[in-house]
This record gives sequence, structure tokens and C-alpha cells, in this order.
Amino acid sequence: MANKPLVEHLNDLVATTSVLYTKLHNYHWYVNGPSFFTLHAKFEELYNEVTLNLDEIAERILSKGGKPVATLAEHLEMSHIREATGTETTEEMVGTTITDFKTIMGFLKEAMQQASEEGDDRTEDMLNAMAQSFEKHVWMLSAFLNER
Repeated sequence: MANKPLVEHLNDLVATTSVLYTKLHNYHWYVNGPSFFTLHAKFEELYNEVTLNLDEIAERILSKGGKPVATLAEHLEMSHIREATGTETTEEMVGTTITDFKTIMGFLKEAMQQASEEGDDRTEDMLNAMAQSFEKHVWMLSAFLNER
């Protein structure tokens, strides 16, 4: 994936972030048990943030003269994470979210490197802010699972 042009990296992020958005919505709707109130609100917070990221990345692609992938079929085909099954336990939901965030952080890093190589500091800054937020969420969710 190294040396992939920036718009292609960003489209990978659009696809992956779109699947993540739907997955977090699934978790928000289907979480249950003693942590329901905590996680129901947390998953809503996360999918709202992911929505903003998705829109920001897509608009950045457009501002660079590219075209963001915009169909569900493209998103599912290109995504680096998988959809929720609807059968996850609460702990699996949190653990998978951590794994997915780490996956996206890796792709954010690659896109930041490409942006740096292309001299696009604005895109690099945008992606860095997203990576920092995902990193904080990983830390908090890991603490929830007592995995820090």
C-alpha cells in the first residue's frame, strides 16, 4: 500500500469509515446487559464522531479534485474492516471496536505519510487529529475491558 496516491488512501478511509459507522450503529442498537446505558451512549458518541470524519475525508477528496467512493457496494468491497454480525456480546463489541480503531489508525498513518510526501500539510493535520482521537478512544475502551 505504500506509495499509493493520497486520494486512493483517502478513499480507503472513506470506505472503511463508512462500514465502521454502520457497525457502531449496530452496536448502539444491540448492546445489552449491565453496561447498556454506558455503552449505548458511547457507541452513539463514536458513530457521530465517525460521521464527521467520513464527511471531512470525502470533502477533502473533492477539494483535491478526486471523487470519493459513495456506494455501499464500494464501501463493503474496499473496507479494511468487516460488518457487525449482530451476534456479538458486549465484550466482543468493545474488543472489535478497539481492533477496528487500531486498523484505521494504521491506514491514517499511511495516508499521513503520503500527504507528507505530497507536501499536503492540511490533509496531514486533518488525519493526525483523527488518529489522536481514535488513540484516545482505544485507551478508554481498553480501560473499560481492563486491558490497559
